[in-house]
Amino acid sequence: MSEHSAKLTLGDQTYEFPVLSGTVGPDVIDIRSLYSKTGLFTYDPGFTSTAACDSAITFIDGDKGELLYRGYPIEQLADKSSYLEVCYLLLYGELPTSAELKDFEIRVTRHTMVHEQIHYFFRGFRRDAHPMAIVTGVIGAMAAFYHDSTDISDPEQREIASIRMVAKLPTIVAMAYKYSVGQPFVYPRNDLDYASNFLHMCFAVPAEEYKVDPVVARAMDRIFTLHADHEQNASTSTVRLSGSSDANPFACIAAGVACLWGPAHGGANEAALNMLREIGSVDRIPEFIERAKDKNDPFRLMGFGHRVYKNYDPRAAVMQESAREVLALMGVENNPTLQVAQALEKIALEDPYFVERKLYPNVDFYSGIILDAIGFPTSMFTAIFALSRTVGWIAQWKEMIGDPQKKIGRPRQLYKGAVQRDYVDIARR
Repeated sequence: MSEHSAKLTLGDQTYEFPVLSGTVGPDVIDIRSLYSKTGLFTYDPGFTSTAACDSAITFIDGDKGELLYRGYPIEQLADKSSYLEVCYLLLYGELPTSAELKDFEIRVTRHTMVHEQIHYFFRGFRRDAHPMAIVTGVIGAMAAFYHDSTDISDPEQREIASIRMVAKLPTIVAMAYKYSVGQPFVYPRNDLDYASNFLHMCFAVPAEEYKVDPVVARAMDRIFTLHADHEQNASTSTVRLSGSSDANPFACIAAGVACLWGPAHGGANEAALNMLREIGSVDRIPEFIERAKDKNDPFRLMGFGHRVYKNYDPRAAVMQESAREVLALMGVENNPTLQVAQALEKIALEDPYFVERKLYPNVDFYSGIILDAIGFPTSMFTAIFALSRTVGWIAQWKEMIGDPQKKIGRPRQLYKGAVQRDYVDIARR
């Protein structure tokens, strides 16, 4: 806690509130006693000026374009680490030793299979069901199968639930994809790394051998890493709010998946790719650039700029490198969408209009390009995002459960409805 305080003057009354300081980032005014002292609430739709918790997991400085996982810059982790190592870091607070990482990888690998009866859940969905609908339902249903990891008061059960979800989400998401294309489910393989195993479960078929290209696996691993956590966003706050009622962990993560499904949150990379397809060809880019600059035109460049980052999205710089590696591998000669993406990126990075407004390509722009090049349909993009973000949700959930200040979430409101009135019998209305 800092040594200074904030004063609020209402009429002839002055109230004092402590100001709290984190290790980095803005100070916060502690208003927990505001209502008891003044009889007033604050009003902050979207919680844009409100800290609902304290956390030691992820820090973002949007002005600097900085994203830290447990203090480590995302660029360093994406370049030097692996997704499972990052998972360990987020869950336990420190980078693992070689022995710790090996043990963690074994624990995750041995939990990748799902209960065989879960397969029947998929058959209850229509074949054209959105993968996110399926993933949301199946994760919520996991509580019906894994009773030994739903008691949140037991640290061991919380740990087992955490490992299970990190391990089984790739299997569930891959099964959702296979179901949508009418192919048989492919079981996980313990001899493959996390990203390669996911790609194998998505694209292998029983009729022939499938080999995962290491360039594609590395790009997939980076996508997982770059989306692993992002501080107190909408879906993370949803997980925390759900968990504040002591709901089981599977229900909390299912709630996070449902929130992420919203196009204003997790659907940004899908929207970016749809925009590229709308443009259609490189020669039409100038037309759409002019439309984007026209305030009266509803068209907007998707995948450019970010609500939090007022500088270059640090994740985008890493993803840009992977996008170029994957495109070089796959080739763009016969893919108009990817040709448009490359040309649009170049223009946006050089055009003064976009540079001055800091409308740089963001992580959604590049991840959409990569996933499309690998062969995923756009309907799978958000499901893959959910897979990546699960470990961040779990880390945030575990932190909240262990917080001695934990309280059930109960936001207040500014009521604008009718005042108290008497019931009128229906015959007299």
